[in-house]
Amino acid sequence: MASSHSSSPVPQSNSSDAFFKKEVDTTKRFRPVQSLPDVCPKEPTGNPNNLHDSPSLVADQQRWTIYHSKVNLPAALNDPRLAKRESDFFTKTWGVDFVDTEVTPSFYLPQITKEHFALYQQEITPREKVHERCKNNCTPKDTFDRTLLHTHDKSRTDLEQVPKIFMKPDFALEDSLTFNAVLPWSHFSTAGGKGNRDAASSKLLQEKLSHYLDIVEVNIAHQISLRSEAFFHAMTSQHELQDYLRKTSQAVKLLREKISKIDKVMCEGSLRVLRLSLTRNNCIKAYNKLKLMATVHQTQPTVQLLLSTSEYVGALDLIATTQEVLQQELQGIHSFRHLGSQLCELEKLIDKMMIAEFSTYARNDLNRPLEDDCQILEEERLVSLVFGLLKQRKLNFYEIYGDEMINTAKNIIKQCVVNTVSQIEEIDTEVVVKLADQMRMMNFPQWFDLLKNIFSKFTIFLKRVKATLNTIRSVVFLVLDKNQKTRDLEDTLQKNSAKESTVDSEVAYLTHEGMFISDAFSDGELPARAAELASQRNTSPNSEPCSSDSVSEPECTTDSSSSKEHTSCSATAGAVEMMISDDMKLTDLELVRLANNIQELLYNASDICHDRSVKFLMARAKDGFLEKLNSNEFLTLSRLMEGFILDTEQICGRKSMSLRGALQSQANRFVNRFHEERKTKLSLLLDNERWKQAEVPAEFQDLVDSVSDGRISLPEKKPTATEERKPAEFLIVEGQKYATVGTVLLLIRIILEYCQCVDNIPSITTDMLTRLSDLLKYFNSRSCQLVLGAGALQVVGLKTITTKNLALSSRCLQLIVHYIPIIRAHFEARLQPKQFSMLRHFDHITKDYHDHIAEISAKLVAIMDSLFDKLLSKYEVKAPVPSACFRNICKQMAKMHEAIYDLLPEEQTQMLFLRINASYKLHLKRQLAHLNVVNDGGPLNGLVTSDVAFYTGNLQALKGLNNLDLNMAEIWEQKR
Repeated sequence: MASSHSSSPVPQSNSSDAFFKKEVDTTKRFRPVQSLPDVCPKEPTGNPNNLHDSPSLVADQQRWTIYHSKVNLPAALNDPRLAKRESDFFTKTWGVDFVDTEVTPSFYLPQITKEHFALYQQEITPREKVHERCKNNCTPKDTFDRTLLHTHDKSRTDLEQVPKIFMKPDFALEDSLTFNAVLPWSHFSTAGGKGNRDAASSKLLQEKLSHYLDIVEVNIAHQISLRSEAFFHAMTSQHELQDYLRKTSQAVKLLREKISKIDKVMCEGSLRVLRLSLTRNNCIKAYNKLKLMATVHQTQPTVQLLLSTSEYVGALDLIATTQEVLQQELQGIHSFRHLGSQLCELEKLIDKMMIAEFSTYARNDLNRPLEDDCQILEEERLVSLVFGLLKQRKLNFYEIYGDEMINTAKNIIKQCVVNTVSQIEEIDTEVVVKLADQMRMMNFPQWFDLLKNIFSKFTIFLKRVKATLNTIRSVVFLVLDKNQKTRDLEDTLQKNSAKESTVDSEVAYLTHEGMFISDAFSDGELPARAAELASQRNTSPNSEPCSSDSVSEPECTTDSSSSKEHTSCSATAGAVEMMISDDMKLTDLELVRLANNIQELLYNASDICHDRSVKFLMARAKDGFLEKLNSNEFLTLSRLMEGFILDTEQICGRKSMSLRGALQSQANRFVNRFHEERKTKLSLLLDNERWKQAEVPAEFQDLVDSVSDGRISLPEKKPTATEERKPAEFLIVEGQKYATVGTVLLLIRIILEYCQCVDNIPSITTDMLTRLSDLLKYFNSRSCQLVLGAGALQVVGLKTITTKNLALSSRCLQLIVHYIPIIRAHFEARLQPKQFSMLRHFDHITKDYHDHIAEISAKLVAIMDSLFDKLLSKYEVKAPVPSACFRNICKQMAKMHEAIYDLLPEEQTQMLFLRINASYKLHLKRQLAHLNVVNDGGPLNGLVTSDVAFYTGNLQALKGLNNLDLNMAEIWEQKR
């Protein structure tokens, strides 16, 4: 049955003038039929043995082929499961889902849009308009076959009698509703089903169904009659086709027999050779696999052997190589299914072992005896450990070394204290249990030796730490350098990749399933360029071991594995060799950060030593021990600490401020105590000073002479023979004589001690400058109170402050003023430029001292002025000459000269007597004016002239005043 629905009539092939005209109302009533050849080809009539053979030339000729399939074409095309009759072959064959499937657009076909048809539309539009115009003007020929149309209408009328339910695409009697509609059960519902009425209904239903069947068969026969010519034509063509197929089958059979003979004679031997060659290669591959499996099987014992000799890097390399072989070449081997996880656990165990080993190494390295030996402990072992830790990315291993450094620094101090205390018999360790208390019982020499020993131990400790950390950093830099070289090599290979692409394509052409086909023939047939490329790759530093699948070098993998098993890291050179053959897989950023952290660890070691030293100092300074040191002791301590600080800075390359800060703190305390002691000492000296000229011991003269040489320092004590030198009456400073008191001599020494302390401890320069300024100001103010203020009368018990006391005080002040510029220059050379503003204190002190000296000079003039006022107020011009008044004045002037001449320089003496003479002339002139004595040459004038000549002669007769210009004529000048 070719079709289950009605079809429209079609014109016969022999009628050329017949055609079908579409009408609007007609297309709505029925749709045109697509004629399908409803023909089933006949079975071939030839020998069936000649048809079941496939056209294969060499392969098995008994396998199933498409010629064994026998399918009824109408049954294949008329699928009852389809929802509707489809219009093409694909939906009939593949089902409804084929229509809904979206086809992926082809990459090779362009996307067609309306714009592609624009030109065509422009060309065809005028023609279409002409065609429509002609069709409307011409009357169509009525060639429609009325008889055929009548027949079609009649068949259509007959088919309309058949219920629509039989025409539905989803018609199925299995459906209960459909079954009840076709065969209503109401006709058979009576009991027994044998009533007359039921029988009539059943008979009527049967006749009705038979009528429907007849109508359908008549229409089918009509449709077949319409296609009879095409049917018989197809049958005729089918018989001719079968004859052609029969002849073709016979020819194919003969051809197959000839090809089979050719196959036996010419091909079977060659193919057998190829099969045997492939079999041989497979056997070699299997043998290599077995050897590789045997080698992998020995991995765990070999790893245990390497771990027993602390060859962690070799063990890790062996594990990594085995893991790679398991994943690439031995993947899927059932006997090794647990080996990968076992190796991972073993690798984790090695990580723990390396960390524990590194901790043990750090402890042994830092706790060995601290002698003058800074050699690295077991350098090969250290390098091996560091490489292993880097390989496993354990980048925080340096923290373990840092913790050990802290513990070692504590133990160094503790051990040094214990060793020192055990050598001191005065300390009873059974009574005094704590080490801190035992240490506080030491005197300064013992404690100083202990501190010196600790510093020396710390210095050796830092040198060892530096040597070890430098070795670790060198390993890190080796890895970093290797990474750089690897990147450079990769860049070079990338540049050469274009040249090698051609060779790679040739090698790929010769490769079949991981093996060279040319191995089946002879090694000489391999292209020379491919062989050259293979040799280059095998010699590359980063090339991997060749695969065991290669037949040309079957034992390459085995040899490389065994070599790794027996490799040992024997020194830094061995470590470098390991570096070349291994990839650490660390980035440059990680390596640089690790190197910086290791360098920072060296700085931390210096800080640790300084911090422990500070704690040691603070433990001893709790009872004020360091503040009670004298200047020499503190100087020795300061120099020791400064030397240790400089040594640590030289070793570690960075300043540590903790110990320097502690030294500065102790220096400030020392400065305070130093200043208070000397200020108290100066105060006591001033309170007991009687302001009399003191003899100058030779050591003070030597002290002054050393300053005159341009350097301020306390001279060392000379041999005993020098002590027999007698003290001098004056202090000689740069050729000038200075009469001083004992307090000033000691003050000069104190000043020099301040300057010397600044040289010894540069960090206290500013504090010492402030304290020295305070000391000089104190001396100035206190001496002024005692001499000018007459405080010495009550403090010392002097009866009076004489002119000699005043002159001696002035000369002492002048001596101090002489040294102030020298002191200022000394401090200026040791101050920073930003601290020069502090030097203004010396300028203020100099001004204060000059003012004080001027006040003393004024006081001496004032003494004589009061004497002139008292004596000249009673002066009377009368005989005898010289008068008693002038004799007393000359006598007092001689006493004044006698008191100050040996104390003050000649120039100062002359200036002082000029001022005294000016005061004398003023009082004499006032008295003469009161007595009305004028320069008229009279008797009174003569008497006054005689007295003045007596005064002038006596004054100029004094030592050093003979050339003094007294200008006595001013007493006669009248005011205008």
